[in-house]
Amino acid sequence: MSKPRSLELPPRTRAYRLGTARGDFAVLDTAPVGTPHGTALLLPGYTGSKEDFLALLAPLAEAGYRVVAVDGRGQHETPGPRGRAAYRRKALALDAVAQAAVLGDGPVHLLGHSFGGLVARAAAQLAPDAFVSLTLLSSGPTRVARSQRVRVRALRGALALLPKERVWQATRWLDSRGEEPGAGDPPEIVRFLRRRWMRTRIAQLAGAGRLLLGEPDGTAALRALPLPLHIAYGDEETVWPVPDLAAAAVRTGAQHTVVVGAGHSPNVSHPRELAARLTSFWDRAAEVSTAPAGAARSRP
Repeated sequence: MSKPRSLELPPRTRAYRLGTARGDFAVLDTAPVGTPHGTALLLPGYTGSKEDFLALLAPLAEAGYRVVAVDGRGQHETPGPRGRAAYRRKALALDAVAQAAVLGDGPVHLLGHSFGGLVARAAAQLAPDAFVSLTLLSSGPTRVARSQRVRVRALRGALALLPKERVWQATRWLDSRGEEPGAGDPPEIVRFLRRRWMRTRIAQLAGAGRLLLGEPDGTAALRALPLPLHIAYGDEETVWPVPDLAAAAVRTGAQHTVVVGAGHSPNVSHPRELAARLTSFWDRAAEVSTAPAGAARSRP
């Protein structure tokens, strides 16, 4: 989960429901400044939402990109069914493909943060022609760290046994490391985090947790994707082991970005530096995608 530091919408940003063949999805849609360079679709992580990208929207738009951050099905402001089947890997991937299809800008740059990276990988494998490039942000084709697997198992078990409010309070206490929960957060952020938690479907939390725990190593499949690939993370990343992410970047031939001083959410802590790395990659990826037929298609 990312924790936004402000809930203020950037300039030129609209909040609305994006209608697709697979239902309506709550989005934040930021128009580009100046000549448009392309469109990016951003998928949030486990227990997260579109607001995780708020700090990133303006710098990406200033570089000429339209940016659409989305709540996945059952997340925060996007409705979702209760059934388990709705949150399987393929179902979530089809949602991302449907979202890209209705943006009206042709193939888009796809970015997934943390759990969103699992969904983004599946979408790119399902419909590579729908995307110009794929970025995994604080997410890898390898398994999450053991400490995080323990945490996800505990959360799924608690949700199966306890009221959602009690699980929220326990989670906040653990995150505070023994201090008064939310002591350092502005009241509006605490209210937002609780509202997001309570609105997110238990079936979505359970399904996403199941995928995080059971996802096999996908390095080989990622290497075979016919798309420019970017693996980006902070050097203080905790959910995926940093050595595993670095090795995956080498094995897949991906563009490799390490944001110094950042943890699991460079999108919150280092938005301008991350935006510069992303747009540099996207600019080069667009050049590859428009290369003449028969030209070499190397990863930027």
